[in-house]
Amino acid sequence: MSSQRIYEVFARKSHEEPIMHVGSVNAPNDELAKVYAWTAYDEEKWLEMCVVRRSEIIPVLNPDDKPIWGN
Repeated sequence: MSSQRIYEVFARKSHEEPIMHVGSVNAPNDELAKVYAWTAYDEEKWLEMCVVRRSEIIPVLNPDDKPIWGN
């Protein structure tokens, strides 16, 4: 059995809207993450949807850390 990864799901309904975080899914690979995201968040008529592995997100500011730029 493959290990599960957490993927964050982002989507938008129109070109005028910014892309926004709509939730997350657990999946063993990128292809299944796309399927799970589409089926889990299909209640809206999305123009665009993408998934990002949570482990690949690079935080700029985190409540537990100091910002990367000086104060």
